[in-house]
Amino acid sequence: MKVSVVVNGAGHVVDCHPSTLLVHLLREELQLTGTHVGCDTSSCGACTVILDGAAVKSCTVLAGQADGREIETVEGLGPDGRLGPLQRAFAEHFALQCGFCTSGFLMAATALLRENPEPSESEVRKALEGNLCRCTGYQHIVDAVLSDPTGSGQP
Repeated sequence: MKVSVVVNGAGHVVDCHPSTLLVHLLREELQLTGTHVGCDTSSCGACTVILDGAAVKSCTVLAGQADGREIETVEGLGPDGRLGPLQRAFAEHFALQCGFCTSGFLMAATALLRENPEPSESEVRKALEGNLCRCTGYQHIVDAVLSDPTGSGQP
């Protein structure tokens, strides 16, 4: 089947099998390997992307379900291959170690901050609860999201 998607602002038409998952379309067909395959059961959140403005786990979405839709991946967060503000905040707040889970956290946090530029700590924790990290603990990640990486004026 043919799937037409806009990923990080660029249009793509991909021929894929009807059972292809969005995570595999992104990684294997479009070579966007920042979206990670972690658990294949939607438990870890490493595959989180933004689909039409909402954070979704791309291991639970068939590529055909994304036909005609807009997708954002971690590769689209920074201009011209540079780090975006939230990515810099993660680095500055030591919110990553091995980095495997980081792209999923970044995408979930990006969706939250677009919807609510000044979230409370509990709102950040709620938005990130579907993402797992085995290295950092979560406080540094929460601190990075609360650090006003989008310039909203929050302390």
